[in-house]
Amino acid sequence: MRAMDPERPTPCEPVERRRLAADPLQEYCLSLPEALPKGAPIVVSVHGVSRNAAEHARFLAPLAAAKGAVLVAPLFAADRFPDYQRLGRAGRGLRADLMLDRIAEEVSALSGASARRLLLIGHSGGAQFVHRYAMAYPLKVERYVVSAAGWYTLPEPERPFPYGIGRANELADLDFDARAFLAVPGCVLVGSRAVGRGRTLNKGPRIDREQGPTRLDRARLWSQAMNRAAFRHGLPPPLSFRELPEAAHSFRGMVCRGGLAEASFAFLFSARPPRAG
Repeated sequence: MRAMDPERPTPCEPVERRRLAADPLQEYCLSLPEALPKGAPIVVSVHGVSRNAAEHARFLAPLAAAKGAVLVAPLFAADRFPDYQRLGRAGRGLRADLMLDRIAEEVSALSGASARRLLLIGHSGGAQFVHRYAMAYPLKVERYVVSAAGWYTLPEPERPFPYGIGRANELADLDFDARAFLAVPGCVLVGSRAVGRGRTLNKGPRIDREQGPTRLDRARLWSQAMNRAAFRHGLPPPLSFRELPEAAHSFRGMVCRGGLAEASFAFLFSARPPRAG
C-alpha cells in the first residue's frame, strides 16, 4: 500500500474547527463527507503531545470521506487535559474519556452518524489514550489503531491502572473487564526506525525492564501480552502488529513515508465480521 507523497498536497476535504456547544472551551476538528448516510461510522483520531489535531484532520479526512465516514479530531488542550494520555486521573485536569463521549454525542446529533461504537486512531500520546479508552470502554469501540505509543497499560489485574488494569483510586469509577476488551480488534503500528529515546518517551529502569527500551520494543511486547491474555480467556488474538518501513516517530513522517493513514483505514474498514452485541 503506497504512502502519501510528502511533496504533493493531500486532496483536501473540508475540515471545520468547532467548539462543543455544552463547553465552548472545548475544540475539535470535524469533516463530513458530501454523501453521509444515516448511521455512518465515526472515526476519531487522537493527537500526541504536540496536540496537532488539525493536522490529523487534514491528512485523514480524505480517507474517511472515501469510506462514507465522519472524521473527528478532538483537541485535548494542555492546560485542561494534562493527563489525557491516561484518560484524566483525579487531580490532574479534566477527564478526556468523558469529553470524547460528549464530542461523539454532539457529532452524532449534528450529522446523524452513529456514536454507538467508534472507530479510533491514536498516535503517540493519542495512542496511549486510545488503547486505554478501548480497555476501559470496550462496548463503545468497534475497532482501534494505535501508532508509536510511548508505553502501554498491560492486561494485568494485580497492578493498578495505568500500569495494569487493577482498580486505582485516581479513577475509582473504572472497572476493567479483560474478557470484554480482549474481544475488541486492534492494530498496533510502529515505525521500523522508532528506536530513539527522546524526551517524550517514558524512561526509567522499571519501564525499560518491563516494556523494553524503545517504542518498537514496547509495541511488539504489548501486542504479544494482549494476545497471550486473550488466549488464556479462550479468545482469538485481538491484535495485529505491523512495522511501517522508513518511518520513525512523527505523525507526518509515519503518514507520508510509512503509510500510516492507509494502513489505519484498511484495518478499520477491513472485511472482518463486525463484533456481536
